[in-house]
Amino acid sequence: MRISRLYVSQPLNCGQHIELDDDSAHYVRTVLRLAKDDKIVLFDGSGADYPSVLLEVSRNRVAVAIEQRQSRDVESPLAVCLGLGMARGDRMDLSVQKAVELGVNRITPIETERCLVQLKGDKRVQRFTHWQRIVRHAAEQCGRSILPELAPITPLHQWVSEQQGLKLFLDPYAEITLADLQPEDDRVTLLTGPEGGFADHEREAAKAAGFVPVRLGGRILRTETASLAALSAVQMLWGDFRSGPKAC
Repeated sequence: MRISRLYVSQPLNCGQHIELDDDSAHYVRTVLRLAKDDKIVLFDGSGADYPSVLLEVSRNRVAVAIEQRQSRDVESPLAVCLGLGMARGDRMDLSVQKAVELGVNRITPIETERCLVQLKGDKRVQRFTHWQRIVRHAAEQCGRSILPELAPITPLHQWVSEQQGLKLFLDPYAEITLADLQPEDDRVTLLTGPEGGFADHEREAAKAAGFVPVRLGGRILRTETASLAALSAVQMLWGDFRSGPKAC
């Protein structure tokens, strides 16, 4: 039987007894419908799983006993940073979720001229918190024990100037393909546009910062498709899609 995994934000140790926070307790009690003595796996983002047992599941409290530590390495040898042009609602949520599943190390929501999403004040904070939950739940579901970083929402011109490694941005009109390139030090930075695409001055800013325009086939992909296709392609060419599972 599959045992559920749950991320907790505090450091974990063998033999430790912890009480889950309200959100995690609600998830265990109401969504997973677990009970006292049921098994669960916790992880704190440090690269290990902690098989545990539920000591108490009540309306006011969920307590867990950590039984052991298991090293778990399911990370790709390719470090991938993703600059994700912000899209509306479910499209952005899907892109964030699947990027975690596809092994990305860092996601930065990018503000561009043609973004159809304008986040100000409280809405900006709320949306960022929402994406953090998506990152956490995606890691729980896909078996990652290291939590990818979700960086603050950043303007494109600032973000492109701060990146390292092989820097790529997706452009359906580019002449270069991924197969023509090779990553530097097993590190790739991908930039994908919003629903309206990049403005000309944004393309020029990316190129001036060392980003190489690349195309994915002959078709124009929607924003949520482009990021997932690019991540899959780089993992197949240079990451863990080309190899078997690692020994833990």
